[in-house]
Amino acid sequence: MARLLIVGGFLAAVFWVYSIVDCAVQPATRHRGVPKAAWVAIVVLIPVIGGILWFVIGRRRANDQGVPRTVAPDDDPEFLRSISKAEQDARIRRLEEELARLDEETDEPPAADPRP
Repeated sequence: MARLLIVGGFLAAVFWVYSIVDCAVQPATRHRGVPKAAWVAIVVLIPVIGGILWFVIGRRRANDQGVPRTVAPDDDPEFLRSISKAEQDARIRRLEEELARLDEETDEPPAADPRP
């Protein structure tokens, strides 16, 4: 029984330290509810329960909907399905023309220096 308490205490201490470090290194945008300093204080002052609260409530996941994620139209499958093949071809043609125009602008030699 004593070994179980020692192992349990050791695991609780490791979890506590891991929770503190994880909470401290997360950017402020990945904290939910209260500010980062408050989460660190909660995890430090309430060892195991604070860590559990941090992982369940306070830590925002990367795929969490709280932070809006912008997707370029070319990477959005719904957008690509919504446009027809002709629209896709016209869009590609416009982009190619724009790239060609930009390429021509960068190929021009620099203007001569007007000073004598």
